[in-house]
Amino acid sequence: MHRRNKILLVLLITFGAIQFIQPARNKNGQASPTDITRIHAVPPSVHAVLQNACYDCHSNNTRYPWYSFIQPGSWWMASHIKKGKQDLNFNEFGSYSNRKQQSKLKSIANSITDGTMPIPSYLFLHKNARLSEGEKEMLVNWAKNMADSLQATK
Repeated sequence: MHRRNKILLVLLITFGAIQFIQPARNKNGQASPTDITRIHAVPPSVHAVLQNACYDCHSNNTRYPWYSFIQPGSWWMASHIKKGKQDLNFNEFGSYSNRKQQSKLKSIANSITDGTMPIPSYLFLHKNARLSEGEKEMLVNWAKNMADSLQATK
């Protein structure tokens, strides 16, 4: 057996073996009492966009695409979800302090305005999460107005 064939065989066996190492799934399935929609008035149009473009990485319930069942795609997605939930979790939003909620809402507006959210690598495989200019404007206005209303209730 040639050296190249041996290397290919080892790579194939390794690829097959890592398929058995799956990270935990981000699926809670229960409505959280601290979900942003339970503690604040979120218009249905805003909620729909958040669910479509944000909730996969920023909530406790991810919709898993086909590539998330194949390694290393699953690990890559799990790391994105972990980081996304650390930065902002819409299902835990009500557990944040008033000040932190304001800060997160301002960050949402800024991230959408500067184009850093949704992240390009997510958009590459999830074309339906690409925000139109109207959706961006709607989310930015909602986030800013919500942050302002929280500031007023201090």
